Amino acid sequence: MISFDGFVLEDNVPIYLQIIGYVKRGIVAGSILDGDEMPSRRMLSAMLGVNPNTVQKSYAWLEEQGLVQSRTGAKSCVRVGRDTIPALRQELLGHSLKTMVEAMKQMGMTREEAQAAIASFWEVEE
Repeated sequence: MISFDGFVLEDNVPIYLQIIGYVKRGIVAGSILDGDEMPSRRMLSAMLGVNPNTVQKSYAWLEEQGLVQSRTGAKSCVRVGRDTIPALRQELLGHSLKTMVEAMKQMGMTREEAQAAIASFWEVEE
């Protein structure tokens, strides 16, 4: 079963979107795999201390996108196709990269300066 131990609620982001993002990032990172079982909606609601309707909304969206498969009376499971991970990675990075590039351009940075700045942060050990 997928663990939500690392899930941390953020301000200013709807909770259902945070749940969706958590699952997407887990799939991209490889910590959530095809066939992994999702917690029941009631269980996740209790674990996170959120309204069950919020969890239901996130599961419905994940099902609509084909990332989770649910059957009445059965457990919900993650479904990861061959092209899922590259598409999710592009989606998750897209907004952040666009915002970062726009900020760098506003600061008057050249492409070379931006690439050097990214490279310097890439090398920083956590």
